[in-house]
Amino acid sequence: MQPTPLTPQRERYLLLTLAGMQFSHILDFMIMMPLGPILMREFAITTHEFGFLVASYSFSAALAGLLAATFVDRFERKRLLLIVFTLFGLATLACGLSPSYATLLVARGLAGAFGGIMGAMVQTLVGDLIPFERRATASGIISASFSLATVAGVPLSLWLTDYFQWRAPFILIACTTVLFIIVALRHLPEVRHHISQDKRAHPFSAMFAVLADANHLRALLFTMLILFSGFTVIPYITVYAVANVGILQQDIFYIYLIGGAVTLITSRQIGRWADARGKVKIYRIMAVSATLPLLAVTHIGTAPLWLWLVCTTAFFILVSGRMIPAMAIITSAAQPKLRGTFMSLNAAMQQLASGLAATLAGFITTQSATGQIVGYDRVGYVAIFANILAIAFVSRIVMHDQQVK
Repeated sequence: MQPTPLTPQRERYLLLTLAGMQFSHILDFMIMMPLGPILMREFAITTHEFGFLVASYSFSAALAGLLAATFVDRFERKRLLLIVFTLFGLATLACGLSPSYATLLVARGLAGAFGGIMGAMVQTLVGDLIPFERRATASGIISASFSLATVAGVPLSLWLTDYFQWRAPFILIACTTVLFIIVALRHLPEVRHHISQDKRAHPFSAMFAVLADANHLRALLFTMLILFSGFTVIPYITVYAVANVGILQQDIFYIYLIGGAVTLITSRQIGRWADARGKVKIYRIMAVSATLPLLAVTHIGTAPLWLWLVCTTAFFILVSGRMIPAMAIITSAAQPKLRGTFMSLNAAMQQLASGLAATLAGFITTQSATGQIVGYDRVGYVAIFANILAIAFVSRIVMHDQQVK
């Protein structure tokens, strides 16, 4: 039994609610980067130990995604999402209240675990409740939460840090979870159509069913290629900008402000194009175009601020923009009855690919005696190669909801 179609107004409220929940998760992940120097000073830790704080989030999210795949399709979607989102809020609050490095490390791992499951559940609900012909537009609205976190969430969090202390952003995020839980209780519908009355042979039966489908495996590999091509480059953009391009530390703010503001507009437009002209076609256009900013930001030398902003804004638009049609394709590749399990595995693969990409880039790059980053150009070539593989691979994914446009 399929869920009852939503009215246009209820669909809009649903998407805005899911985007708000995703905003909390994305901001929680993003805020760690600019807080790095403060946390290192506060807890007297090294850059290596700070790296554990960042990595603990991604790898625990990947592990939680694998665990969630064993049970996520057994429960009603709304209730499970609200439970996980509540636990995410509590874990984030624990980050803000952590008295030591060790407790903060544990709290970051828990926030990543619950946040990873929550992100998968958001995309699952989009696949369950939004018709195929509007699914890319819906992904564009959800993706706008990234832009909003970039253009508003990060600057506000840094302002709170300046006027209070580093704990303030985490407490702010915890407060937003309370707000969106109240909104979700009103605007999220219950979704039960995926629940089967048949008894499963063992807890891993749904996961094995997902992995037994060759189309699911192709979609998961496609996910990893896209994330790998982005996260080899993304973690080191700020460091490269200051060390090699000559951008002042205080001007880094403009990268996020301008890039976030522009993508807030473009993400929704990209979604509309994908629904109107074909998701695979628009993905290919965005991904091919993304090779230019991938090349530019990893090869540019000393440059004025305006030129660097042109490169990074194009990077924001195209590298992140290709994820909009891609997520519509990936979500539609899942068998509906296994969509929750599939999206949990997909979230795990996203986090795993991100962590592996950042780790590989760290091995490729070195820092010269003058403080410049060496080898970032080679990182760009790796990212472009993975991007090309993803472009070639997308046509092999079958979308169950409708024939490929």
